[in-house]
Amino acid sequence: MKLSPFLLLAFSFLAPVSLHSAPVAKGPLKVFILAGQSNMEGKAQVTLLEKQINAPATRDLFAHFHKDGKWIEREDVWIKFLDRKGSLTVGYGSPGRIGPELEFGHVVGNHYDQQVLLIKTAWGGKSLFRDFRPPSSGLPPDVVLEKDLEQARKRKPAATLDEIKSSYGVFYRQMIQDITDTLAGLKQNFAGYEGQGYELVGMAWFQGWNDMISTEFTAAYTTNMVNFIRDARRDLKAPKLPFVIGQLGVDGVARPDSKPNPKRDAFKAAQAAAGDLPEFKGNVTVVKTDAFWDWEADAVFRKGWKENREEWDQVGSDMPYHYLGSAKTYSAIGGALAKAVIQLDQQRK
Repeated sequence: MKLSPFLLLAFSFLAPVSLHSAPVAKGPLKVFILAGQSNMEGKAQVTLLEKQINAPATRDLFAHFHKDGKWIEREDVWIKFLDRKGSLTVGYGSPGRIGPELEFGHVVGNHYDQQVLLIKTAWGGKSLFRDFRPPSSGLPPDVVLEKDLEQARKRKPAATLDEIKSSYGVFYRQMIQDITDTLAGLKQNFAGYEGQGYELVGMAWFQGWNDMISTEFTAAYTTNMVNFIRDARRDLKAPKLPFVIGQLGVDGVARPDSKPNPKRDAFKAAQAAAGDLPEFKGNVTVVKTDAFWDWEADAVFRKGWKENREEWDQVGSDMPYHYLGSAKTYSAIGGALAKAVIQLDQQRK
């Protein structure tokens, strides 16, 4: 039986190949935290990446992700994403997808001689105002809670005010718990861990859509982001932990024909303002992810991705709010976040 080119491509990436180019240096694990919502999860389909690995225009961008037709597993970079863990390779985004973690891990793995660990805590559709709300922000005003309760009772008549209150900050608490549990169970999670301890090197935050769509949430974002950074450092016992904010970049840098988007611009300004505090100088920075918007995928999407499906499947794999599911964009964002964390780490030494 003759296999189609698509099936041959799929079969060529069935088995991973381990990569450990040099002995890992002695010393504590270099630990990085990747946190946020769906775009930190990652929405670029692996099937798209497979195609672009073989396309002349893009194969050089992704050459370091594979070898001899097999996905590389970096033994010097471990990753844990909720219930998934192992050596860094594809498969640590949303199911069947990649996110910023893949290129992030390659960049930090190449930079540090010691074993690297990425702890990824991300859940789609979450806000900083409510879901990731840091403890120092407290609860919102009673009028907000009562409105939440009213909405909740439309779905569940028996909903209580206590349930509404407990929903605030629930994913902040889950994030901290997941990080601390992972660090407490390094030997159980990673067989190669030899008790060398660990160092928290940096944290990257990539989130914002659910706060941008609410003017109320946007207005509170700077305060909540500042509190989030302070609280995370306190709860992780890392008072000067380098922190990188991936600024919302959907739709890229404004073009001459772009319509004004005051809501988006106000939100991006609120994100940037969080990094401007004097106490954050040299230890918090903002990465402008709009610089990595995939204009090729954007053009196909705008002219009609359904009507041009064959062309679309070569460049994109999701909606604009998920950065068009562009493997190029997610990889570029991951690399930029990693380089920003490295720079902050170097500045503190």
